[in-house]
Amino acid sequence: MERLRHHLLETDYTIDGVRERLGSMAASALAREELVPALRATADLDPLAASIRLWWLGVPVPAASLAPEVLGSGLVRADGDQVSATVHLQPWETGGYLVSDRKVRPGDPALRPDHVVGAGGASANLAQLATRRPVGRALDLGTGCGVQVLHLAGRAEHIVATDVNPRAVELARLSWELSGISGVEARTGSMYEPVEDDLFDLIVSNPPFVIGPGAGLTYREAGGDGFCRDLVRRTPGHLNPDGQAHFLANWLHVEGEDWHDRVGGWLRETGCDAWVVQRDVQDPAEYVELWLRDAAEQGTKAYAEHYDRWLAWFDERKVEGIGFGWITMRNSGTLDPVVRVEHLDHAVSLPVGDYVDSVLDAIATAHRVKDLDTALLRTADGLLDERIGLPGAEDPIRIVLRQTQGLRRSREVGTVEAALAGVCDGELALGPLLNVIAELVGDGEIPDSDAVRPLIAEGYFLL
Repeated sequence: MERLRHHLLETDYTIDGVRERLGSMAASALAREELVPALRATADLDPLAASIRLWWLGVPVPAASLAPEVLGSGLVRADGDQVSATVHLQPWETGGYLVSDRKVRPGDPALRPDHVVGAGGASANLAQLATRRPVGRALDLGTGCGVQVLHLAGRAEHIVATDVNPRAVELARLSWELSGISGVEARTGSMYEPVEDDLFDLIVSNPPFVIGPGAGLTYREAGGDGFCRDLVRRTPGHLNPDGQAHFLANWLHVEGEDWHDRVGGWLRETGCDAWVVQRDVQDPAEYVELWLRDAAEQGTKAYAEHYDRWLAWFDERKVEGIGFGWITMRNSGTLDPVVRVEHLDHAVSLPVGDYVDSVLDAIATAHRVKDLDTALLRTADGLLDERIGLPGAEDPIRIVLRQTQGLRRSREVGTVEAALAGVCDGELALGPLLNVIAELVGDGEIPDSDAVRPLIAEGYFLL
């Protein structure tokens, strides 16, 4: 694999190299699973073009166009004078490489039961969510093609990666070898079984979160949202003090039930601080169509039957929607853990991992500080005060505090909170500040300092 790795790097088979070679039109078409523009851009079959066709597009290329390092890699098969890749080999944003099965396209045979999915948007989302702080022991639970290990390498002293699919572990090892990563301890088994007695400082997982009637694809489906619930509930037993866990998950929106309570209930008995963010909600039909397209079932005879069975399964459970988002947990060691569940569908600063620790700190601080009157608050950097009012009017109709960094929240506030944002510098305690502000802009009634807690939890004020 070392010889193949050097060949890929020397021929510029990298994210930037492929993007530059294909151009924006072909790259955009490829994202829609349209190959023709990319085939045209690689028609001359120089070494980079041959790699793109072989490894990324998954089409045969003449053996004469391939280097000995490719022909002898064990990852291709010959058919006459044509050579095909037996795997999908993609460059990744970390500078490494990932080995997986090629994404199925319409007209392809059905996926094999031990199919190993490649990295995509969900993989990138999880990598962007995980904390950037250095850790001792890290666990990539359900490693798949090994993508999260590429992101953990360099900031974790020891990495353990697990998967229920032995073939996934096999291909993940190839990914790490091609990426120049060594020392990863790979284990095979379901959920936490392979690490039953182990503790970690960081756990990441992109689990099989797709919700459906079961009997689907192992890498993505595990029946209902109970798999994600059980994953959350079993996690505290594998976290060191102050250890963190980051997961992607789907959850059901059920008729007559608040989804906040459903997902929050998974976490409230764990003893960990937790932050749940719902990023998107789809109705059942949209959701089914998304995942049937993912398996390239559209246009097949089974499409309508599978679609109908999936919707019937949702109907039986009174499902009105399916949420997708992040779950972050921290073993804070407190007897008074705090759980925040919210919906954020606007753009946020990436990577979230750069500031996820401060988000957890803010949530915990707002919940646990008993006497805010004596707290020395300061206004968060990058905060804007937006005022909307009629021309010439003395007072605005609305005042909005807007964050330009981090989670980029916005919140409508009153004149007292807006005035507080203008003077909080960590020098004067909150209680006296509110007294002064009440005299200047209020009606003489002193605001309750507890009313500021939500603004602390959401990062408008720092303590």
